[in-house]
Amino acid sequence: MESMSSIECFVRSAEAGSFSEAARRLSLTSAAVGKNVAKLESNLGVRLFQRSTRSLKLTEAGELFLAEVSGGLATIQSAVANMASADGQPAGTLKISMGTGFGRTYIVPLLSDFLQRYPAIVPDWHFDNRRVDMVAEGFDAAIGGGFDLPPGVVARALAPAHGVLVAAPHYFADRPIPKVPEDLSQHDGILIRSPQTGRIRSWPLRNHANEQMPILLRTRMTMSDPDAACEAAQLGLGIALISMPNALHYLENKKLIRVMPDWYVDIGTLSLYFTAQKLLPAKTRVFVDFIVEHFRKEKLAKRFSAF
Repeated sequence: MESMSSIECFVRSAEAGSFSEAARRLSLTSAAVGKNVAKLESNLGVRLFQRSTRSLKLTEAGELFLAEVSGGLATIQSAVANMASADGQPAGTLKISMGTGFGRTYIVPLLSDFLQRYPAIVPDWHFDNRRVDMVAEGFDAAIGGGFDLPPGVVARALAPAHGVLVAAPHYFADRPIPKVPEDLSQHDGILIRSPQTGRIRSWPLRNHANEQMPILLRTRMTMSDPDAACEAAQLGLGIALISMPNALHYLENKKLIRVMPDWYVDIGTLSLYFTAQKLLPAKTRVFVDFIVEHFRKEKLAKRFSAF
């Protein structure tokens, strides 16, 4: 009977494409991971990886073995995680990915209540304005929007992902307020680069009648962070296109105002992502339920809507 540690080292190495990256995710040394995989290969009597100085590639036998064991490993680990709890309560490290500004504004303030309910859970929260590979990077869940659903992951919709045009009130002290999308060509734009591609995505504006128009702002500056773009807009430096969760605080305290409020950008859906497992670990299940309930209670879906 092969040990769980050897099989897990094999699966993580296959996912990561290297022993060193698998070791980092497993909190082991590269030597320990390689030794466990070599022991597994010896016991099975087959070579699972083709090794070189630059790459680690599955053999045909390795691919077959991975297909057989990876699903079972996830199920067993979930079962162990659910049983290994403190006094029957959800326990363990909870690794979550979320956007920096969104997480600090909407999720971190919930920590006290969450930990009071589930004291045996240890948050390991990562704040990145990027799309993570949940399975390969070992995340239990992620909160985000505007991207395709990756294989092996399911999504729980939280709110619409809308973007709105915002500016400081004093920006229009000596400028005409734009009334229609064509007027935007006369205004400075504070644009946001995609953290994944480094490019500025060209989102179309739409209105309630579902008419679509391009955003014709002059590029005055670019930012990689939506909160930084809000701060620049607050200084009166231009008009910014910002997602509603990031813009809401500035709109509610009147530091920014909506520009052409009948128009918005439909980015998709803000969702809570987690791996598709038959037996979801208790720590992940209670986090998902907690966040969904908070969104319902605070009516955040309505507040994050552009209309």
